[in-house]
Amino acid sequence: MSTFDEALAVHPDGNGIWRAHADPRCEANTGMFGGWTAAILLKAILADAQHHGEPIAVTTNFISRIIPGDDVTIGTTHLGGGRSLNNWRADLYKTGENEILSSAMVVMASRRESDTFTEWNMPDAPAPDGLEIFHPRGTFGLSVEFRTVSGFPPINQPDTKSLHWIREASGRAHDAVQLVYLADCFPPRVFYMSEAYRPSSSITMSVYLYATADELSRIGGDDILSEVIGTRAEQSTAGAKLRFWSKDGALIATSEQMCWFR
Repeated sequence: MSTFDEALAVHPDGNGIWRAHADPRCEANTGMFGGWTAAILLKAILADAQHHGEPIAVTTNFISRIIPGDDVTIGTTHLGGGRSLNNWRADLYKTGENEILSSAMVVMASRRESDTFTEWNMPDAPAPDGLEIFHPRGTFGLSVEFRTVSGFPPINQPDTKSLHWIREASGRAHDAVQLVYLADCFPPRVFYMSEAYRPSSSITMSVYLYATADELSRIGGDDILSEVIGTRAEQSTAGAKLRFWSKDGALIATSEQMCWFR
């Protein structure tokens, strides 16, 4: 089992109840990394025997700090749906307490062949193999490899755009849980207008998953391109949009999040 899978392990503890551990290997600067939180909430839903279909939308609200090293409990609830679409909710608590620390809404779909379009085009980027590897700040960064193209270092830049290749460091094959985890792996956009790093934390993050099973199979654990741009910073909130691209130009996921900063 990879370090990634160990850190996201969930164990059944009754109907719709799951036990997990806030693994310090996935710590960020202000508590557990938001990508870990979103990913483990999705993982619990996928572990529920009642689920069917594939996740296509995951919206996570980060309510309170999750302390690294704590044991946590996750409750999953099937909210309803039909043959094609189903809605789920997952809530995370510190074990033995009643306060919800984070909550996710997940849409599952039984996909079928349909008409297609992609409005955006993959930006030009050099191949990742010739680019230097670095790891994001925080212990979670050890499980992630960045190969930067533009917009780094993220301080005092002319705009909030960035481009980098990214993958799980062990080469673990991409799946929905891993894409949700990686969707939070980029510097806060407020850094780009600042002369130094400053406090910032995610409030909410939505991830939309488009990749087909065949596309994920072809990608395996290879690098994917992460394209990020800020939307607006105003009154201590800042937004950002992300697009994930495969090397052959397929748009495999998008994300949008809102952060709080000082």
